[in-house]
Amino acid sequence: MTFLCKGLALPAFVAFAVASAFGGGFQLNEHGARAMAQAGAFAARAYDGSAMYFNPGGFGFQTQGSAYFGGTLIFPQTSFYGPLQLNSNEKTEMVNQTFTPINVSISYPVVEGLVAAIGVSNPFGLGTEWPDTWEGRFIIQKVDLQSFFITPTLAYKLTDQLSVGLGFNYATGKVKLKREVSVVSVGTPSPVQASLDLNGTGVGFNAGVLYKITPEVSVGVSYRHKVKIEASGSATFNPNYVALGLPQGDVKSTLTLPATGFVGIAFKPMDNLELEADYQYIGWSTYKELRFDFSANGSTTVSPKNYEDTYILRFGGEYTIAPWHFRGGYLYDHSPVKLEYTEPLLPDANRNGINVGLGYDFNTSWSADVAYLLLLFDERNAKNTIPEISFDGTYRSHVNLVALNLEYKF
Repeated sequence: MTFLCKGLALPAFVAFAVASAFGGGFQLNEHGARAMAQAGAFAARAYDGSAMYFNPGGFGFQTQGSAYFGGTLIFPQTSFYGPLQLNSNEKTEMVNQTFTPINVSISYPVVEGLVAAIGVSNPFGLGTEWPDTWEGRFIIQKVDLQSFFITPTLAYKLTDQLSVGLGFNYATGKVKLKREVSVVSVGTPSPVQASLDLNGTGVGFNAGVLYKITPEVSVGVSYRHKVKIEASGSATFNPNYVALGLPQGDVKSTLTLPATGFVGIAFKPMDNLELEADYQYIGWSTYKELRFDFSANGSTTVSPKNYEDTYILRFGGEYTIAPWHFRGGYLYDHSPVKLEYTEPLLPDANRNGINVGLGYDFNTSWSADVAYLLLLFDERNAKNTIPEISFDGTYRSHVNLVALNLEYKF
């Protein structure tokens, strides 16, 4: 019996898909509406529970206990024109989806100057879904990624001007994906639906320093260490034609999520106005390839990624007319994905973000913050994509994000 598989070999597909699901386009930096409304320029102030992400050193200056909780609604939209390999410029729209990452933290002053806190967030997530019958179905139809970071943290105010913080990250994550393997054969007449389900855990740490140079000027530096995820799960195929020798069953992999660092400076030109500028570094250059081991036939696949270190520039501000806080900001997010590695799992590109938001103090205990972010992606013209992808065309994307947070101080 002879057969022909159309598209990539399944093991290569599996490695490729999971790697991309954890790519730069799936890093989430929106961990609090107050910070988000100011384009995430918050590392030099870190006044609220989002200090868990932006700068744990900020907790040292928080003299009250607090419960901080909220989430973000994310609405991504992408259109693809191509593929050029088929001499096509047909438009395909990604299936509309909504994602809801959360952020929760509780902090409490243990003794004067020492604050203990714990938080839960989703720093990596989202997903991609294309129509089941589109031309790229042999590369990807759907991928969903969820991650949870649990972060116990301690912060200590060394002086009236200086505070330091240190936290431990316990990470859990899971990814589900599917694609089609087309088979042309008398013995295997129908397409194969391939699915993958993986779960993993890892550990890391984060640290931060916040220094108030003067009452009007502060600087912040923070670092979140890379997290190595040890993942395992199963690959399934429907139907599972014996003749194809597909590696159904157990699969293992190791994946390293990147280190992230912030450097920021904040300035108060007047009592009711705060301005801040931050530089965020993301260490994606450690992500060169992804290796997968399949138990069924002892096979191993290696998928090249070759991501680059990248950065985000953040500028934001807050103007207060009590009990209202008016906020805005701008960010520029540089993609880690090289042009020849652009593909429909992660149609990533450089991004410009426009941010606005409001805060309201109900009383000395309760406050609420809302924020809106419009992310505009540069048009991405993928040409001469690597053989593992071989899917050239044009991607146009934008994302709408809306966030809400409540804080209770006690």
